[in-house]
Amino acid sequence: MIVFVDNEHEQGYAASFGEMILAARTRIKYRLEDITGQPCLIVRYTHITTELLQQYDVQAIFVSGSGTDSDLYSSAEQANFHKVILEKAWPMFAFCGGFQVMAEAFGAPLAPIGPLPPDTPDPHPNFAPGRQKEMGYFPVNITKSHPLLEGLGEQPIMRHAHSWEMKAIPKEFTNYASTDITPVQLLIHDGLPIMGTQFHPEYYTDEHPAGRVLIENFCKMVGLI
Repeated sequence: MIVFVDNEHEQGYAASFGEMILAARTRIKYRLEDITGQPCLIVRYTHITTELLQQYDVQAIFVSGSGTDSDLYSSAEQANFHKVILEKAWPMFAFCGGFQVMAEAFGAPLAPIGPLPPDTPDPHPNFAPGRQKEMGYFPVNITKSHPLLEGLGEQPIMRHAHSWEMKAIPKEFTNYASTDITPVQLLIHDGLPIMGTQFHPEYYTDEHPAGRVLIENFCKMVGLI
């Protein structure tokens, strides 16, 4: 059994794109099941507990992104999830907004990337208007080698959809990828099977399969496949 933590805030599901996000969560659940051959349980971030993970003998945790800003989440509603993260008892791979939650639990500060420079057109005005952001499929720069990155090459193409970023790297983690806009793109714990990406490897396509390669590498490392 693996768990896919749905990190979407209730305001995200109430928004116009809420149904699309919900459908995407189901598709990603099936992708994780196809890769691992194991059943995948979707759990809201407010309901995840160490007791639940132990009850179902969970082998690994994957964490979704989110369509809402990080400052909407209260410390109270994230308390149980932070506890699970800080126990460091389960292999974990967190995507985008989930990556930010993971890093914040380990002490990294989060904030918007920043405003667009004056007189700069906003290429995606319906998402985080007026802010710098990364949207679409384009390369990340691999800056260091690691077994988890085998087969990706120097500039794998990944999907991006974020306007917030980590402003520092948490202790016990190393950053392995960057872009010109977002320097911290891929963190791996220095001694445990815990990692996360600011980009979205779970949205791999036939044209851009690198995300699947990365997820498969993680699953191999933790014994899921």
